[in-house]
Amino acid sequence: MSPSSNTQAAENTWGALQEANFRLFSIGSLISMVGRQMLSVAIGWEVYERTHSALALGYIGLVQLLPVVLLVLPAGHVVDTRDRKNVLMAAQWANAIATAGLMYTSMTHGPVWAMYVRLAVVGVGRAFHSPANAALLPQVVSEANFTNAVTWGSINFQAASILGPALGGMLIGVFHQAFWVYLADFICCVLFGLSLLLVKSRQQIVIQKKEMTLSTLASGLSFVWNTKIILAAITLDMFAVLFGGAVALLPIYAKDILHVGPSGLGWLQTAPSVGAILMGLTLARRSAFRNAGKWLMLTIIGFGIATIGFGLSRNFWLSFALLALTGAFDNVSVVIRQALVQLRTPDAMRGRVSAINYVFIGTSNELGGFESGLVAQWLGPTFSVVFGGFATILTVILSGMLWPELRTMDRLEAEPGVIESDVDEPSSPTPV
Repeated sequence: MSPSSNTQAAENTWGALQEANFRLFSIGSLISMVGRQMLSVAIGWEVYERTHSALALGYIGLVQLLPVVLLVLPAGHVVDTRDRKNVLMAAQWANAIATAGLMYTSMTHGPVWAMYVRLAVVGVGRAFHSPANAALLPQVVSEANFTNAVTWGSINFQAASILGPALGGMLIGVFHQAFWVYLADFICCVLFGLSLLLVKSRQQIVIQKKEMTLSTLASGLSFVWNTKIILAAITLDMFAVLFGGAVALLPIYAKDILHVGPSGLGWLQTAPSVGAILMGLTLARRSAFRNAGKWLMLTIIGFGIATIGFGLSRNFWLSFALLALTGAFDNVSVVIRQALVQLRTPDAMRGRVSAINYVFIGTSNELGGFESGLVAQWLGPTFSVVFGGFATILTVILSGMLWPELRTMDRLEAEPGVIESDVDEPSSPTPV
């Protein structure tokens, strides 16, 4: 590689981070995500310590997921009709208040149901946080560096997925209580909220405050349905996540198949994040995606093949490497999908479309774990994982047949002269 090529690659790698606005936004997001991951460890540990009930652990996810599903459409409307930075800050302060409540409940040994109430507030914060975060990103980074910014966002998430649980577990190990982890998460929420105060929009966005109506709530769904390339990408990624839920069965693989115990389980759980981070650093060196549709389909096929390999493997290090590959392939599809959704959605609808995108992928994670567990219960863990890999590959083939425009998609942004589908809202709406 020539010196000029090396210089260009380095510039591509750090492109988005060279913008002060995005640096503030990215660092704040990383801190917030580390806190959230620490919280997930602490709440699971404390609830199980108090109840010794697997069902009680299941309620943790349920009480956070329900507000997201119920509020997905109103949250998207609010993000599109209010200042997005203010919405994101409000969601962050809601998370901080909920975490303060968890601190109090933990310190006073309050009832477990009170912890679920606090977690429901966290779920409300999540419902608004994700679409506001996604819709705000194009306002804090230049279009030339947008895909690079999405890549760094995925790296942040994977880094937080490693650091958060490790730090949370360490604090619990030292203090033998969850209070200090809640305190750390509270500080992380506040720091992200403060960093947002310093973030400035690169462009003046005209906020159109509209009454919340059935039509405005449904317009995001209509836009996704009518914009086939976005519908194809979201659907493909959703079913890949749904069927490729090998991570949910890692405790079984660690104990009964690979015989590596708790320490081996820890390594296996970090493997996808390790692969995703390495791939993210590789993607950060790219200036732009070409033949993006083919890359999306090929990487999800690669994800399916690696999942099948993991399901059949009986060697620990081979299993670790294959899980790392699933993380690497998944990272490519995540970057392509997230950048595609934002670049091909009109700014006035980014909140609603981002909310739909989030709830589709978020619920598929939960359902994917359930599907894997159910099939494993009936037919065994190996069959469950291998079946999921083949189902993922079949989903790619069917998606390519159903949406040929996905196969031929070149750039993530709309081609010059092509106007993406939009949805007109009626002039005389029916209020909700």
